[in-house]
Amino acid sequence: MDSPLVTQLFRQLFRSHPACQSRRNLAALSSCIRDGRRTQSHQQRRGMASGHGRQPVERGAKSKLDDSETNWQQRTELFSLDMTDEYKSYPTVTAKELRSRRERPRKVKMLMRDFIEDSLYNPHYGYFSKQVVIFSPGEPFDFNALRDEPAFHAELGRRYTEFEDALDAQKPDPTRQLWHTPTELFRPYYGEAVARYLMSNYVMSTYPYHDLIIYEMGAGRGTLMLNVLDYIRDVEPSVYDRTKYKIIEISPSLASLQASRLAESAGHAGKVEIINRSIFDWRERVPSPCFFLAMEVFDNFAHDVLRYDLATEEPLQGAVLIDGRGDFHEFYEPALDPLAARYLRVRHAATGGRYRLPYSSSRALRWLKGHMPFAPNLSDPEYVPTRLLQFFDILEKYFPAHRLLTSDFHTLPDAIKGLNSPVVQTRFERRMVPVTTPLVHQGYFDILFPTDFGVMEAVYGAVTGKLTRVTTHEAFMRSWAYIEDTQTRSGENPLLSWYTNASVLVTV
Repeated sequence: MDSPLVTQLFRQLFRSHPACQSRRNLAALSSCIRDGRRTQSHQQRRGMASGHGRQPVERGAKSKLDDSETNWQQRTELFSLDMTDEYKSYPTVTAKELRSRRERPRKVKMLMRDFIEDSLYNPHYGYFSKQVVIFSPGEPFDFNALRDEPAFHAELGRRYTEFEDALDAQKPDPTRQLWHTPTELFRPYYGEAVARYLMSNYVMSTYPYHDLIIYEMGAGRGTLMLNVLDYIRDVEPSVYDRTKYKIIEISPSLASLQASRLAESAGHAGKVEIINRSIFDWRERVPSPCFFLAMEVFDNFAHDVLRYDLATEEPLQGAVLIDGRGDFHEFYEPALDPLAARYLRVRHAATGGRYRLPYSSSRALRWLKGHMPFAPNLSDPEYVPTRLLQFFDILEKYFPAHRLLTSDFHTLPDAIKGLNSPVVQTRFERRMVPVTTPLVHQGYFDILFPTDFGVMEAVYGAVTGKLTRVTTHEAFMRSWAYIEDTQTRSGENPLLSWYTNASVLVTV
């Protein structure tokens, strides 16, 4: 943690506001974290006007701009600060340029996708670099011995408590970021289902002319890798002999954990290569047929934010200004950067223009709403997966013979306002705390997005030229898992009933 004061501020907020679990109060949480060092030095807290800098601010019209620019910002914040001069003078930075910085930046501006990527992946203060602990339940659950699904919930809760008690015995941390994955909860059955899919499609397509080459991006603790290799070795040794498994992991700490677990495994070390690098830094061409696994990865890809002029339907792109005190201010500009503009073109062409937008298609309805008191001049925000488009570019350019297997969430609860908007949350004293803005203290909050699989499938096909199939998580597991392994005595099956908000896409 950056300072013990962060923990004190969390604790004070929860004690002072017993209703803090409601979303209307939790937006202040990020303000407390950002103001931590200032409070420690007994500086006076900022008033209402500066407080708006910590919310998902919709900037009002700026008097210093000419008439052609007065609709650049939203007209709904009555007390927003005029940061026009700072916006003009501050340099523009990118997440890549910030990788070498150990301190969170100030007096800069950046696109929203760079702010999100820096918050999540900066090597020195990013969420996944420093904060995250992945839950391991220990021994696999004996689902057949459990009475029903509530019994599984109770057993899972007990193991969660034991796991965190053991961590606290070594080093107490009220703000520990702990989360779980289906790979860990349903070990080894989830990994075995993936292995059956891989092995079956490999045998039907490229065996025996090519090796079974598997790339996994964001492998967590390496559990999926171990379960897949265990299954292939035990079931089909001849395929195992030709199997190569390559992990692409951006987090140095997780890459080290994966290497440690691999060293402890029974003979898999010669099969696995761990590549501690961002997939977006990939430059080697892989011409051989391969499978590419991306399980619950897309939800943490950075997005850009757009709003639309309600009169002209023209998009404006969001940028984040960080002032000298570390507060955030959101601006919108009518000039899109090349990546955002390309995403909109590809999406429109790939879907034939059939996709949702954050405003009504009726011009008359928009006109009526626009003439109401304090009516906004811009639409609600839309978050567009520009980083995902870049990932598809990398697959097309460097992995031309790949077959993608990806699973992610098509909807998320407690999302902030907007279309395709993220859930922004942190964890304090073993409770999850959602907030209402992505403009939060970098590194302390998870920012995860839903995936619109209809649009994503169309864009992926347009970029790579490959055919795909989308199914529900349950349908995929019914096809490839031995579901009797995860069935309770009552007939309920958590492997099927959990993750009902997740979908699976495969290349065919």
